[in-house]
Amino acid sequence: MADNARAKKLADLIREVVAQKLQRGIKDPRLGSHVTITDTRVTGDLREATVFYTVYGDDEERAAAAAGLESAKGMLRSAVGKAAGIKFTPTLTFVADALPETARTIEDLLDRARSSDAKVRESSSGAQYAGEADPYRKPGEAEDGDAAAE
Repeated sequence: MADNARAKKLADLIREVVAQKLQRGIKDPRLGSHVTITDTRVTGDLREATVFYTVYGDDEERAAAAAGLESAKGMLRSAVGKAAGIKFTPTLTFVADALPETARTIEDLLDRARSSDAKVRESSSGAQYAGEADPYRKPGEAEDGDAAAE
């Protein structure tokens, strides 16, 4: 079993090689400039690598990019093997990264919270206190009950 530092180094190399090959080496029109490699993870035994990618576009472009990556998997694995120079080149699995959708969901939730805060701020702008403006006792002030007792 390989150590974690070696797996991390191989993952970084795979990410760089795949990104460069997608940018310059593969002539598939489905893999245009809208495909971005975001992360790569390698198993501890260095046999399998998962490559995460994002596609900026609609669902049709995402499906086309997934099909293009699957068809170019062998060529990309060969390029990784040449660059890595290791005995066994890991198998590549391409997974669409959920980061953009997650970020969009978080932004929607933050917008909803901002609008809710604005509504509360608007409704409380002309409100009056239920009691006095300052409900706390201050030292040296006479209370109504204390003055009557004296």
